[in-house]
Formats: sequence, C-alpha cells, structure tokens
Amino acid sequence: MSGTAATVDPQFILPNRVSVVPLECRAAFELLSARERQYAHYLSRAAWYGGLVVLLQTSPESPALYALLQRLFRAQGPAELGELATRLGLSADEYQSFLVYAAGVYDNMGNYKSFGDTKFVPAVTKDKLEKLVLASAACEKNAEEMKALWQECSGPMYSLAPGECQLGLGTKGISSYFSGNCTMADAELVQKFLDEKGISAYNTRLFKTVASDGGVEYEVRQASIVKQDKPVEGEKENKCGQYEFEGTVFKVTRGDYSPLLTKVVENLQKAKECAANEHEVGMLAGYIDSFTYGSIDAHKRGSSHWIKDKGPIVESYIGFIESYRDPFGSRGEFEGFVAMVNKDMSAKYSRLVASAEELLPQLPWPASFEKDRFLKPDFTSLEVLTFAGSGIPAGINIPNYDDIRQSEGFKNVSLGNVLSASYQEEREKLTFMTESDKDLYVQWKGPSFEVQVGLHELLGHGSGKLLAKDEKGVLNFDVDKVVNPITGEKIKSWYKSKETWDGKFSSIASTYEECRAESVGLYLSLDLGVLRIFGHEGNAAQDVTYVNWLSMVRAGVLALEFYTPETDTWRQAHMQARFVILRVLLQAGGGLVSVEHTVGADGRPDARISLDRAKIPTVGRAAIQDFLLKLQVYKSTADVDAGRALYAALSAVNDDTEQRFLALRDTVMLRKEPRKMFVQVNTALKDEEVVVTEYEGSAAGLVHSFTERFAKDGEQLEAVLLELSRQDQHHWKQQ
Repeated sequence: MSGTAATVDPQFILPNRVSVVPLECRAAFELLSARERQYAHYLSRAAWYGGLVVLLQTSPESPALYALLQRLFRAQGPAELGELATRLGLSADEYQSFLVYAAGVYDNMGNYKSFGDTKFVPAVTKDKLEKLVLASAACEKNAEEMKALWQECSGPMYSLAPGECQLGLGTKGISSYFSGNCTMADAELVQKFLDEKGISAYNTRLFKTVASDGGVEYEVRQASIVKQDKPVEGEKENKCGQYEFEGTVFKVTRGDYSPLLTKVVENLQKAKECAANEHEVGMLAGYIDSFTYGSIDAHKRGSSHWIKDKGPIVESYIGFIESYRDPFGSRGEFEGFVAMVNKDMSAKYSRLVASAEELLPQLPWPASFEKDRFLKPDFTSLEVLTFAGSGIPAGINIPNYDDIRQSEGFKNVSLGNVLSASYQEEREKLTFMTESDKDLYVQWKGPSFEVQVGLHELLGHGSGKLLAKDEKGVLNFDVDKVVNPITGEKIKSWYKSKETWDGKFSSIASTYEECRAESVGLYLSLDLGVLRIFGHEGNAAQDVTYVNWLSMVRAGVLALEFYTPETDTWRQAHMQARFVILRVLLQAGGGLVSVEHTVGADGRPDARISLDRAKIPTVGRAAIQDFLLKLQVYKSTADVDAGRALYAALSAVNDDTEQRFLALRDTVMLRKEPRKMFVQVNTALKDEEVVVTEYEGSAAGLVHSFTERFAKDGEQLEAVLLELSRQDQHHWKQQ
C-alpha cells in the first residue's frame, strides 16, 4: 500500500460515494419532559462509554487506530486537516477517502465491517497518510506520542495478509474475543466447560496459554469493574476460580474492560435517579450489579424488570447482547441504545401483538412445539437517540436469554428513524430487477419492510418452544404424547439442564435463528389480516406481499457479497439466512423464482431475478411451510446434527447448479453498493438543561460527532483503551 491504492481489492475499500445519513430524532426528543431528557442523556452517556468496549472486541489494532483518529481530528477539524492535506499534495479524492475511512472506523467501532465482518483499509496510500499524520497539529503538539501511535497501528491498518481479511477463528480470520492461538476446537471445549459449570459466555473473552511442556491453560475472563476474583461485599454470585475439566486447567477471572465499565456504571447511577418507576430502578440496579461484578444473572434480573416496564416513554437496553461477531456464536458484543416512542407506528405494532395468539397457530408446527402460553410483549416503534456498538439494526427482539424468553417473555423494538433512513434507495442504483419491479419496489419497499420487521421480531423470534429438562429432571413436555411431526416418532432429544440454544448450535445459532424469523415473516405476510393491521388492503396489500417476497429474493442474491470463497465461510448471519431462503425458493421449482445471468447495458456481467407473484400463495407458501417446520423441530428438539446438515446444504455456494452461485458472486461484487453510515446526535447537560447537537450527513459530520462525543475526557479514555489493548498484545500473537 505504499504505492498506489488502486491495487487493493475494492471489497476492502469504503468508496467515497458511500451514503452517510443523519438519524433524525430532535422532534421526538423535544416532546420529552425535563426529567425524561436527563434520563435519556445519562443512559446515552452510559451507552457511548460502553460502546468503546467494542474496539477491544474487534481487532488488536482497533483501539490504537481509534486513538490516532481522535487525536488527529480533535487538534484539527476535518476542514482544517483537509487544507493541510492539500498543501501536502493529497488530492481532494484522496483526502475524502481518508475521511470516509475514519468515518467507517467510528461507525463500525473498529476496522472491520459490522455487517459482513471484512476488513477495510484506507484508499489513500500509506506514505501519503503518514505525511499527513506527521505534519498534523496533533503531531506538533505531541510528536513522540503520535509517532508511536502511527508506528503501532499503521502496519495492521493496511495489512490484508491471510488470516486478517475478515473476522474469524484460527486460520479463518481474527477475533479479539479469543487469543490468537485459539481454534474452533478450543472454543468447543471451553463451551462444554462453561455449560457444565453454569457459566454464561456472553460477557467473556477466552485466552489460551501453552506452557513450555505443552500443558494448556484457559482463562475465561469476565467483564466487570471489580478485578479481584474473590467475592466482595454486596456480591450475590461469583464463579471465579480455578477448575480442572477433562484434564485441562480452567481459570475464571474478571476485571475485563474495568475502567470503561466504571464510566458506564457512573452514568447508570445518575440515570437511576431520574427513573420513572420501580421497574426502571430495578432494571438499572441489575445492570449496575452485572457490570460491577461480572454477573450475567444480575443482567437477567435487570432484563426481567425491563420486560415488565411496559410502554416507557424513553426505552433503553444495554449490555453484552448480540453474538453475531463471535466466530463461535456465544459471546456478546457490547451494545446500548436509547430511544423515544413513535406513537403512530407503535399503535400498529400493538394491534399486531393483540392478534398474535390468532396468528401463532397458523405457523406450521404442532401446538406442542409452541410456548405453553404466549407472553404478550411490548412492541414499540422508536426514534433512536443513541445506538452505541458496531452497527444499528432495523429491529430488535430481546433479551436473548432463553430461560427468560420462555418463562417471562421479551420485547420487540422497531427503530423507525433507522428504517426510514435505510429503505430510501435511489431507483437508478437498484440492481438485478426488471424495470417494472423497480417501480413497485420503490413504491412499496418501506411499507413491506415495516410488515416484515414486525412479523420477524414478534412472531419470528417470539415463537417456538425449546423442549427441555430442568435441574430437577422434569421435562417441559409429555414425552409419551408429543410426536416429532417430521418422523412420526416420539421425541428422542431435548435440552439438558444448563444447556442453551446458543451453546448447542454455537456457530450457526445466530444465522439459523435469523433464517427462522425471516421465514416466519414471509409466511405470515400472506395473511390479509396482518396486512390490514398495517393499513394495506386490496391491490395495495397484494403489492406489499409481492415486494416483501421480491426483496427477500433479491437479498438472497446480494447476500453473496458476504460469502468468502477462500475460506468457505459466511460473514454475516442475516445475509446467510437470506441466501438460504433463496435456495429454498429456487428448489421449490414450478417457475416460482429464477436467477438469470445477463450482460448489462455497460457490457459487463449482470443478473436478473424474477418472481412469479401468482405462485407465491401456492408454490412459495408450501416451500416455506415445509422449511419452517424443519427449522423449528430441529431447534426445539436440540437436534444439532440434523439442523447443521440442513443448513449447511442450503448455505453451500458453488457452480454446481444452473444459477452458478460462485459466478453470480463475481457479478454481485462488481455491482455492489456500499452500506449506509449513520450520523448520530450528541447530548450534553448545560445548567440542568439537556441540549442536543446535530451534525451534517457526511463523513466529515460523522467524524465531527465523535470528536465532540467525549469532549471532556477523550484523552483519558484513549489512554485507557491503549493500556487495555497493550496488556492484551501478547495474547494476539500465535503461540
């Protein structure tokens, strides 16, 4: 990269044309009372401080890279630094490419894409960027420190060596959840140990040490403020200590991310003083205990209060939540969001919740595979004020704890301002569709997405029962009466005490569950009653259903961007799920779906998808019905072997079918559009009033928002991140 940036594979570059859009939320925020604004502000601060943890969860170089960028742009804003770049001989495009790269690091909280897990590198050459860094005001202020930072991160920043191009485990990629010498076999052994001891992996990282005599020791490090492993006053659970399991030594320690979690808890304490009711107080108390002591049980207690806090004006959730980016699928990435209710859309979702008990029996599995009682959740549409982590989803169904979901319920959240920003697509940028389909897509993509998100979150993630045996040996189903609807035989397998869905299905759990939820959305979007809830009737309802299915077919093609042929791996759970659904619909036959290789008007390879809308209610419905039944039965009965075999076959990417998926992937890569980035507001407390600062929708605006986000303690935070990262450095090297 010291020469021309043009030699880098475009998939590892964030192009200058990337859309950067602001998340509009001022109107919703201004409807809050003074107390609610303070509550939202302190929760936002907690989320932003916690979001810095993601840098330590992503890659070894991410903390140093973040510190370098913060110091550069804090000393000189994007415009001023741009003037310096021009004087140093960088072109406008080259400097813009650096701004886009910096925005990408902030947006993804590291140098790997949150959606796709591939590394991205600057499109400006290393020697030119080095000139800019060394001539900057930040370097003038503290030359020794800036040179050290550049030396520390510039190599990894540009490196696309094998094993560094994507997140993964062992030879397939890099992951800061594990020391560099860990393999999938290590992850599997440690999961067995954690299951045996009843320890959750959600808030942990794994470090493996190999002694000179070949002996192996594993350290399972929990995230907490408290560093000492012995119980302290006020602590309710403690599983720290040294264990022997299957002839190997395991140490459970804590104190990971301690200084950052201290900042999180300080702000949660302040938010607690502004809480609106006892459930918000209980929720925050649980989170505070969890982050203080490293207890997932405490986080579950907080989550139970969160579920019971129905219809809050300010909604929030925070912790080690989603396991998408753990190559093994068990460890949660830190995430925190704060949002305000959108009452109009929430009313539609409330009506969907009210209809849930009528809709659930329509799903293609027997009642014995559904929860004994549907625990009606909150389902609200929210305007995001803050979403800290590696990326922002369109909808959420949480908590992810199986035991709470089965017995106490869950909440569904649709993020309205994220949805509206996400589905605004320019017609001329739409790929792989006919002209008539493009017209329908532009008109109905937004409404169809709202329907799909609602069904996906509420009746997708919210449906289905795990057949299990509890600690007393009692089954939650009648083994003499319940029959496997696929085989017609009695149930032969179930979850044992302490086993979890994530633990059992591990690396495919996330994508398998997203596939199940997406399939439920497709299946139930055929229901006219559902469409009426969202205000669609007659021809409009038919168009919404068609565009929903068309969107899924197109998404299945676009998903090929997130498959890596070199390692035969999928890098994004949702996109793998959509490809699997495309395969199901193609295998249904009957002319339902086709994918044709073509040549575009520009003379380059292209493709065209077609979906016969008349066959969706017949051929399409039958295919999804059969597929959903298998997904649910294998999940319910903990039949990992059958579930993996089904999912692996449908996830295979090769040229053995008429669609020639490997060749199709080349076309997708040729014509892909970059994923949007979001600019979020900052809140600050001035004379007891919370003020909101907005930023322009551009790479410069996104950079500016981050340099102001930690205006008072930015340098201190960067020093903390660098210290924590350097303490771990020896773990990232292969031993």
